[in-house]
Amino acid sequence: MVKKKEMKKEIYKYKVLNFLTRKFELKKQEPSLDIKEAFHMFAKGGEYMSNDQLLGFMLEHQGDKNCTLMDLEVVLLQIAGNSNTTSREQGLSLMEFINFLLLDDFNGPLKTEIHHDMSAPLSHYFMYTGHNSYLTGNQLTSDCSDKPIIEALQQGVRVIELDLWPSSNEDGIKVVHGRTLTTPVLLTKCLESIKKYAFVKSDFPVILTLEDHLTSKLQAKFTKKATQIFGDMLYYPKTDYLTEFPSPESLKNLVVISTKPPKEYADSNSVMDKGSNNNHKQNESELSSGEEEELWNVELPDSMAQLTTEENNVSDEDTNICDFKPNLQNAPEYKHLIAIHGGKSKGSVKDRLKADSEVVKRLSLSEKKLKSASESHGKDIIRFTQKNILRVYPKGERIKSTNFRPHLGWMYGAQMVAFNMQGHGKSLWLMQGMFRANGGCGYVRKPEFLTRTNSHEDEFDPRRTLPVKQTLRVNVYLGVGWRSDFGATHFDLFSPPDFYTKVCLVGVPTDCVKKRTRVIKDNWLPVWDEEFEFPLTVPELALLRIEVKDKDKGKDDFAGQTCLPVSELRLGFRSVALHDRKGKKFKSVKLLMRFQLEIF
Repeated sequence: MVKKKEMKKEIYKYKVLNFLTRKFELKKQEPSLDIKEAFHMFAKGGEYMSNDQLLGFMLEHQGDKNCTLMDLEVVLLQIAGNSNTTSREQGLSLMEFINFLLLDDFNGPLKTEIHHDMSAPLSHYFMYTGHNSYLTGNQLTSDCSDKPIIEALQQGVRVIELDLWPSSNEDGIKVVHGRTLTTPVLLTKCLESIKKYAFVKSDFPVILTLEDHLTSKLQAKFTKKATQIFGDMLYYPKTDYLTEFPSPESLKNLVVISTKPPKEYADSNSVMDKGSNNNHKQNESELSSGEEEELWNVELPDSMAQLTTEENNVSDEDTNICDFKPNLQNAPEYKHLIAIHGGKSKGSVKDRLKADSEVVKRLSLSEKKLKSASESHGKDIIRFTQKNILRVYPKGERIKSTNFRPHLGWMYGAQMVAFNMQGHGKSLWLMQGMFRANGGCGYVRKPEFLTRTNSHEDEFDPRRTLPVKQTLRVNVYLGVGWRSDFGATHFDLFSPPDFYTKVCLVGVPTDCVKKRTRVIKDNWLPVWDEEFEFPLTVPELALLRIEVKDKDKGKDDFAGQTCLPVSELRLGFRSVALHDRKGKKFKSVKLLMRFQLEIF
């Protein structure tokens, strides 16, 4: 009897909530004055906007110079399908005009085509880069798999990292995070998945950065496997050492190998056995072909803190090198596969940043080392990245696969800011935002001030306060779609949500600022109608981070986010689709916003 009463009570609550939800959902506020003024201007004061007038609005107000009536036809038919016969003949009403503006596929905030010059050397581009691309979770105990590699490639990531270790499996080589408790995955499986998904999102090259712990015989075996699997997709450099990197355009639909060549491994000192006390050198002869050295399956120290020092970071292929000297004569084919050579790990950071006038290379630094180096050698880093490639990877303390703020690398020209793609959060949102630029192809042309050779006085310094170049004005008008994409009780059990929007500018330190709208209470269709101004000294590196939250007594609930590169914004009224925490686009949730730019 008690259970029946409780059930009836819950049903009653649900009916009341459903009624309230429907009531508040219909509680629409007046459209913004900006939108009404634009409508009446192009509709010549009438109640409806004709097709020709709509085209005039797109050309003059929105600045979409290539828009035609033919482009609008399908969209207008879609809107007309939800209208009565009279309005179809007369044109768009004000509310239909707003619905038109909310079509993010047609009226989105970013250019969708590839429009950067792709013929410059690779060193002139930021590249969408993964770190330990095979890991499904944390850095110590998660599974290794080809699935995160597939997901990364489908999202447009262009640089995939594989850690190669000897194994007793049929491959003879496993992909695993060495000296941890992560479970390995077959090399063959990874390579086959890379081949299948490499160019589903972008035609531009996929770069494989290899952390190589193989004997020369296994290096030869890797060469054979890579050649068999990739075939004509595999890029072979014409010379052993490049004096300039090829362009993304010239490498379309090709897989490029980057690692330290065998000679570099032979010249390097043996490193500490991370996670154990074994510092001895191991000879190639000690590893028989049928024996697997389970370096990842070691006893972990009692204190996890011992694994979180800079020296214990096993992510750097420049320092975590092979514990033996390979026979160089046994792996000439492997050497010839390497197009982007990893630089030496010995010496001070300043010495490592000295650019060789004859050959180009790639250098890897942890976020911690880069931050330290930037304080005293910032200009050296920028000079180095004008011809060479700098890869920046997460520090060893990030056991949970979190990420750092990517501008740490981008401000100094680092092309490969390597991220844990499973480490969802604000830092990854910024990474995803940057690579929505240039049609989402995974390569973004660096600003000219990071690639041109200047006198020492004119060199770019991201820490210096520069004059304001532009002012970005952002209007946040309204939001829709939560009622469709979320359950009725997702945010609040007995009332509609209380939404507000955070608008943040992220870039060089002087440009960073956070702003937010007021809270709109009890409304699934919030109308904020607020404007924000953002002075920009380096707009080329600026990202606009947008996040909607539901105000709560405790922790505010997440309601969607996106991140947009300022240099790629389409001006005017735009529909801004929001994404979930992982970066997946919601079906219906979007904001109606406006972007205006004043250039000084």
